[in-house]
Amino acid sequence: MDKHRLRNDQAEATIAPLGAELQGLHLRGLDLLWEAGPLWPRHAPLLFPVVGALAGDQLRHQGRSYPMPKHGFARDLAFTWTRRDETACSLELWDDATTRASYPFAFQLSVSYALEGAALRMDLALHNPGPEPLPASLGLHPAFRWPLAPGLPRGTHRLVFDQAEPGPLRRLDTQGLLRQEAHSTPIHDRVLDLREDLFQDDALLFLETQSRALRFEAEGGPTLRLQWEGFPHLGVWTKPHLGPEGTSAFLCIEPWQGYADPEGFNGEFAEKPGSFLVEPGGTKAWSFLVGIEP
Repeated sequence: MDKHRLRNDQAEATIAPLGAELQGLHLRGLDLLWEAGPLWPRHAPLLFPVVGALAGDQLRHQGRSYPMPKHGFARDLAFTWTRRDETACSLELWDDATTRASYPFAFQLSVSYALEGAALRMDLALHNPGPEPLPASLGLHPAFRWPLAPGLPRGTHRLVFDQAEPGPLRRLDTQGLLRQEAHSTPIHDRVLDLREDLFQDDALLFLETQSRALRFEAEGGPTLRLQWEGFPHLGVWTKPHLGPEGTSAFLCIEPWQGYADPEGFNGEFAEKPGSFLVEPGGTKAWSFLVGIEP
């Protein structure tokens, strides 16, 4: 499929219509996005209409069950271009017979990208053209290079949150469902020091985040600043032990609205913890900005 490249004098981004996925990001000449290697063959998938896994991979609505894969179907469907300019582009995905087989709702999902100096902005909007409330979850899953630049030790990297984050850490079980128990946060004085062993039990889930921005930085290296609106939850994830020494690795920093089914939940999707409703004729919006600091 025909990809589109955005350019200005400080940034370059590549967007693919499959999944409306960001597939390349260079800010001030620094290559920041994971190359979708075989150990995790994606760059920055869009998660819709679910985030995480549903119990039995089934979406339940009005007494019926519909097959729904982990993280939904949007990342594997072709979006339609609605705008393609030098520094901005937009795409849309509408419901059709294929989506309604697993998600029996009318929807219009719009995704826009725009370069703003040494930053990339992403705007998303979910419109409900149907006659009934539209239940959904939506999330982002960008994978940034870790280390951020060649030669930087991985162990010097950290996340610095804008606000204090006393809320608990949550984890997933072996089926990808949200465990009931909460753990003490590994964030101390707004800082999460990054180590591979943090991810031995899969993703770090922060469902009560106070911050809507953070810095991904390394001692002696560049600093990325991430900002988001509309996403109350955050996942942080990588696959530990990614191949031989010297193999590129990644860190996913994932703003979400929604998360996996809690263990034991077997209710309707519209009642699922973390999901939201868009009323008939209504629209819900989110934004995400990633930039590099001087």
